[in-house]
Amino acid sequence: MGMPVIVYQVVRFLLPGLKKGERWWLFLGIPFASILFASGVGFTWFVMIPTAVPFLATFLDITTQVRPQNYFEFITKLMAWIGLSFEMPLIAFLLAKLKIVTGKQLVQGWRYAFVGISVLAAVITPTVDPVNMGLVMLPLCGLYIFSIFLAWIGGRN
Repeated sequence: MGMPVIVYQVVRFLLPGLKKGERWWLFLGIPFASILFASGVGFTWFVMIPTAVPFLATFLDITTQVRPQNYFEFITKLMAWIGLSFEMPLIAFLLAKLKIVTGKQLVQGWRYAFVGISVLAAVITPTVDPVNMGLVMLPLCGLYIFSIFLAWIGGRN
């Protein structure tokens, strides 16, 4: 809930030190980052939670009684981590703008990236089944491909 105030303060801090072209990228990046985070949260709410919670509630045929505090903490953390992982294309774009990576490097390292994405999906996913891990992994792999495109755009002069 405090994110708009935090973003406002960070932007106010950065603006005096930026050139006009850099300001344009900053103002373009803020809505893009918000859209990516919101899509990650939406993905969590509409796809992950309806799949993960029933599985966790009946794991090994043991019926559990979930406490509201634990449930809300679980849902909040899951939404935050998946929302942050959906920021990958923006991070790739910024790294390409700073000439740290190129689109060609991302294409060449796709195998390593997909292994890293699968490890990240295993850490983020609250369950032990491959279905939920695949649900997280599939959009992250798609976002990696989109990151390659954005890195190519960001790396151009």
